[in-house]
Amino acid sequence: MIKKVLLTIVLGGSMAAMAACGGDAEEKTSEEAAPQEEAAAEEKAAGEQQPEMPEPDLKDIPDVVAEVNGEEIDKKEFESAYTGQFQQMAMQAQMSGQEVDQAQLKEQIAESLVAQELLVQETEKQKIEVTDEQTDASLKELAEQNGLASSEEFLAALEEQGLSEEEVRKQVQTQVKVDQLVAQEAGEIKPTEEELKKVYEQAQAQQKEAGSDEELPAFEEVKPQLEEQVKMQKESEAVQGLIAKLRESADVTINL
Repeated sequence: MIKKVLLTIVLGGSMAAMAACGGDAEEKTSEEAAPQEEAAAEEKAAGEQQPEMPEPDLKDIPDVVAEVNGEEIDKKEFESAYTGQFQQMAMQAQMSGQEVDQAQLKEQIAESLVAQELLVQETEKQKIEVTDEQTDASLKELAEQNGLASSEEFLAALEEQGLSEEEVRKQVQTQVKVDQLVAQEAGEIKPTEEELKKVYEQAQAQQKEAGSDEELPAFEEVKPQLEEQVKMQKESEAVQGLIAKLRESADVTINL
């Protein structure tokens, strides 16, 4: 299944903030355990080594970022999505030493939100329903993915970031509907032995090109992971095809 496309963007900023808060707490504990002078020296060294985290550029964002078949994607929704993705990319850029191309990222986020709105509208058109049990199961999965023991902990952590349980459950329900739509579009996927061996051989070639002397595990040993990889690739292709088809007949305006 497509792995929580909506939640990755909508909740991305909150989860990034949660991770940052967790990191700050660990650092503080470490410093308290060390002598005061050593902690101050380490803090100064860290400050010299780490460049300052850039800020997201949110000026000149229109009140209505895009319209999809008459439905508006407003400034608040865009800024929430953009900030979440920017924080993740900024952390990666900080490690690589490269700057985030904010103009390009804004275009990508706008297109992503348009695609999501098209999928959501299609779930409504097809009258796809979701049960409380499905919502609860998805919340539990999200909690596990974020290293939390229960969905209650997950909801509480997001509430601290300003997202109410009602908002989160609504987003999860929407995502479950989209997952069902994608599953319908992709159909039952059964990778063939030939497809799996092709992916395995590609991985071997890539490792050889990288100059690694380490051998991959035997084909049979990694076959389950290869099957999952091929399924995800085929589902991704199916959803991209669906979005392209919906976009052809949609009335879409992006105002960036």
